[in-house]
Amino acid sequence: MTEQRLIALESRLSHHERLAEELSEVVAQQARTIDLLKAQVRHLRERLSEVAEGWSRSSQDDKPPPHY
Repeated sequence: MTEQRLIALESRLSHHERLAEELSEVVAQQARTIDLLKAQVRHLRERLSEVAEGWSRSSQDDKPPPHY
């Protein structure tokens, strides 16, 4: 009986170790994805700032389109 319990515990431990490794890899992949997304957002903010600096409103911006 003790041997069976030990085998069952070792099996469960093995399963939990494998699960922990899988979860660790998922977390690492998500961290890489978040880093990539942060870099993309930073780049887009810079580009948007550049575009906004070069853009000025004209009086035509306030007029409705010709199809109205």
